[in-house]
Amino acid sequence: MEVLAAGVMRMAGRAINELVAMTAVQRKDGVMIDHLAIQCADVTVSAAFYDAVLAPVGGQRVMDFGNVVGFGVPPRPEFWIGPLTTGDGFRESHIAFVAPDRAAVRAFFQAAVDAGADVLHEPRLWPEYHPSYYGAFVRDPDGNNVEAVCHAEE
Repeated sequence: MEVLAAGVMRMAGRAINELVAMTAVQRKDGVMIDHLAIQCADVTVSAAFYDAVLAPVGGQRVMDFGNVVGFGVPPRPEFWIGPLTTGDGFRESHIAFVAPDRAAVRAFFQAAVDAGADVLHEPRLWPEYHPSYYGAFVRDPDGNNVEAVCHAEE
């Protein structure tokens, strides 16, 4: 199974490289991360969770290789999940998804609660970050700290 997962991850990597070549643009928005992948104990459960919580912030499944799934805004996946294949024990990640407005943050939060997520922080302003930082934080099925954040004024 581990060999199969490694093969699928290599296929996904090639697919990402092809998409990057097709959609490459000079970014002027200061975004640094192109894509991120996390390992999950149960990809099916995690995929269902991310299907639900990413929809309110404009994300969806873009690629699905069975046990490796890429989410984003078509045609380009920016967030990947796959099976747990390396490491020993759990290492929490913090993942923040951009929301277009505060209503989307609230919808993300409600979708996460409806999916059974543990609540870390309900939607609210976080002025210690900056005056219009509005975010909500939940735990995904693997225990990662997942956030939806809007930086725009109300």
